[in-house]
Amino acid sequence: MAELGAHLTAASAGDDRPSIFEAVAQDSLMAAVKPALQHLVKVLAESNPGRFGSLWRWFDEVYVLLDVLLQQHYLARCSASFSENFYSLKRIPMGDCRQQPVATAGLPKRQHWKSLLLLVLVPYLKGKLEKLVSSLREEDEYSIHPPSSSWKRFYRAFLAAYPFVNMTWEGWFLVQQLSYILGRAQHHSPLLRLAGVRLVRLTAEDSQALEKKLAGATSSQKQSIKEQVQSAVRTALGGIAFSLSTGLSVSVFFLQFLDWWYSSENQETIKSLTALPAPPPPVHLDEGAGTVLLPQLKTMCPLCHKVRVNATALATSGFVFCYRCIYSHVRSHQRCPVTGYTTELQHLVRLYTPEG
Repeated sequence: MAELGAHLTAASAGDDRPSIFEAVAQDSLMAAVKPALQHLVKVLAESNPGRFGSLWRWFDEVYVLLDVLLQQHYLARCSASFSENFYSLKRIPMGDCRQQPVATAGLPKRQHWKSLLLLVLVPYLKGKLEKLVSSLREEDEYSIHPPSSSWKRFYRAFLAAYPFVNMTWEGWFLVQQLSYILGRAQHHSPLLRLAGVRLVRLTAEDSQALEKKLAGATSSQKQSIKEQVQSAVRTALGGIAFSLSTGLSVSVFFLQFLDWWYSSENQETIKSLTALPAPPPPVHLDEGAGTVLLPQLKTMCPLCHKVRVNATALATSGFVFCYRCIYSHVRSHQRCPVTGYTTELQHLVRLYTPEG
């Protein structure tokens, strides 16, 4: 524990190496946004299927397209993904670089495209694989294929192997994070190693260069039509990215609140809290109004004190009697024998059991 604490302190006190908490937090940022956005689109599709139904059906592909544009913008502008830039981090090529490149210089093309593919493609394929496994499990439960068919044997073998593959994948990430905490690795994620980059903190020179680049883009001189179109696209992406960056904290909270509010568990809790309370038992109008005492067994009639026959309830009080007993009593006294409430024959309600 002392060694782990020392490594954590050294990592957090380093000049450029981000702590494990910053690295893991930026990884979980986009992972929290997508489910909330997906639930928001689902709510819109359920409220207006004609307009938003196709958006819900193709949500994964639409999200990937937007993710590609967003990550491409930040990689080209800040040498970092959207979430990494949000936590003031950048990517630099692997190796012992004494002089780190400025964030505005961008990554080399090889590392740039590797980073873009791994940032966008891996989560997309992982999500599709999880949906495929879920659908195959449902098909395995309700399949009409014969048990001896080759297709059923194949996807049963696939379903049996998937948990071990997923455990290996998650274990790979866990081992890499532990190595990063102990200072034996430059990357907290295997995807960074595959991309050939590592994460470092933004320096003062990076911040100044980013501010100058933003100011230069807004004060551009005469441009050709092609350059104007490219500039307009970059400005639009920059505006979207800036809006996402500045309002991300509130947006994530709001979207996660929607996800929690519309979850099935919470809806059951809301129904239980907002359900109408059970009405209180009727009270006597006065001490002498009700003269019949209730039997201890609920299946017995309060009048004849035998098991009820043709159970009949009084709508005015809710108590249940034998039909013949309560009919005779109401006809003679026009009152409930238990509570003394004024009642009439039309208030008799026959109760029907499933067995009857």
